[in-house]
Amino acid sequence: MFAEFGEIQEATVITDKFTGRSKGFGFVLMGDAEQAQKAIKAMDGKDLDGRPLKVNVARPKRENRDRDYGPRRDY
Repeated sequence: MFAEFGEIQEATVITDKFTGRSKGFGFVLMGDAEQAQKAIKAMDGKDLDGRPLKVNVARPKRENRDRDYGPRRDY
């Protein structure tokens, strides 16, 4: 599906750790930024099994320590 736009270095489907079923999204690492932009332009909004694809550049993962969990309680 994405190979027509260039080299695929890695492709990962995100799954539920308990059921093993797809969570409905994944990541594709393309060979370079130009290939990635071609894939984004061509594939964003395309239909896959009756659902529109949302294709964009992945955002960096936030670290958990940025979250405020409130006061700590040790029991």
